Amino acid sequence: MTLRHATVSPGNAADDVASVRRVLLAESEALRTMADQQTEVISQALDLLTVEGAGRVIVSGMGKSGHVARKISATMASTGTPSMYVHPAEASHGDLGMITPHDAILALSNSGETPELTDVVQYSRRFAIPLVAMTSRADSALAQAADIALILPKVDEACPMGLAPTTSTTLMLGLGDALAVALLERKGFSSADFQVFHPGGKLGRKLLKVADLMHSGEELPLVAANMPMGQVLLVMTNKSFGCVGVLDQGGSSLAGVITDGDLRRHMEPGLFGRTAAEVMTAAPKTTRPGALAAEALHVMNARAITSLFVVGDERRPVGIIHMHDCLRAGIA
Repeated sequence: MTLRHATVSPGNAADDVASVRRVLLAESEALRTMADQQTEVISQALDLLTVEGAGRVIVSGMGKSGHVARKISATMASTGTPSMYVHPAEASHGDLGMITPHDAILALSNSGETPELTDVVQYSRRFAIPLVAMTSRADSALAQAADIALILPKVDEACPMGLAPTTSTTLMLGLGDALAVALLERKGFSSADFQVFHPGGKLGRKLLKVADLMHSGEELPLVAANMPMGQVLLVMTNKSFGCVGVLDQGGSSLAGVITDGDLRRHMEPGLFGRTAAEVMTAAPKTTRPGALAAEALHVMNARAITSLFVVGDERRPVGIIHMHDCLRAGIA
């Protein structure tokens, strides 16, 4: 059999723009329609999908719905809701064993009549596993079998032939994102939790905290307030941060800092005879261990400095972070 390919002529820019706009506007309008139609059913679905202990949200779908299901599962997993995708056809050949009584199932099917989902649905009913359906037909087999059915609004596909799943998959994807975010907010999932699940890549680097990069312990360049400047210079040289922190009279809180700039401002024959407290800049800018490293870098850039002391309660110095630490970690 020979397949004939239509001759493709050069496109018209105006027609192309009009086509793209038509699709985007159709899909955005469909999303607005769905947002306006949400009721307390969504809260009931979230109750079922709020798994505890060893439970996970099992997301399943076939074809284009399956691709969307994979994305929804990945989004849930990365935002604090343990989740995995199970292919409905593979489920019928042993992968049903991946689903446990502690789980909840989110099944996607635009028509609600996808035959490959039959075994997943029956398995959920047999073992009383919560089942949430996402479909466009309230009278479909999937919707009728589910504990809760999330019904997509009746909208036309953006495809001019009305055949290719376009608007319907956008609705599924949008509703899936909404479920993931609502579950995130229910759990009080924070940026710190997010960083745990995103240690690699640009996002992980943006979420690194000062505590992840700071120097502590014996590396800290700290001196007593009454230390002569001759000894202070030795500490600055040995610690290699270009600064030292000056402790208060009690020796526990950060009272000031001495930088290369402070040395230049006090450069005189009697410098070595002065104490650290006489040369330091009092009440220096500091950061917290729990602050994002990106925040610390912003402060250093804004104040034209290269290091920040990290303090805990009562300004007790617990670390120091250098601009180069941030840059080596890929934070810019």
